[in-house]
Amino acid sequence: MSDQTPIRIRIKAVPGASRDAIAGVLGDRLKVRTSAPPEGGKANKAICALLARTLKLKAAQVRVLKGHTNPEKTIEIEGCTREAFASKAGLDHAHIELVLFD
Repeated sequence: MSDQTPIRIRIKAVPGASRDAIAGVLGDRLKVRTSAPPEGGKANKAICALLARTLKLKAAQVRVLKGHTNPEKTIEIEGCTREAFASKAGLDHAHIELVLFD
């Protein structure tokens, strides 16, 4: 783990999709699709795993901070800079400022 401050992102979860994917920006949120169902925390776990794989982090470094039972969630990510997140998630500067918050 890193000593840097964790970043927080806003996401819109879409459970029950045909595949797991970061689908781009929707308003002020990053749209994340998962094939996992929205029950028993399965979608949350799958979204965190997808983000961890995408960012090349350990699963424990990505967690749902708010919105455990809501499609609009706040995710906290440790060990990743804003720039690295933007690059690996395929976001440009304008979009990264929409989905990230301090």
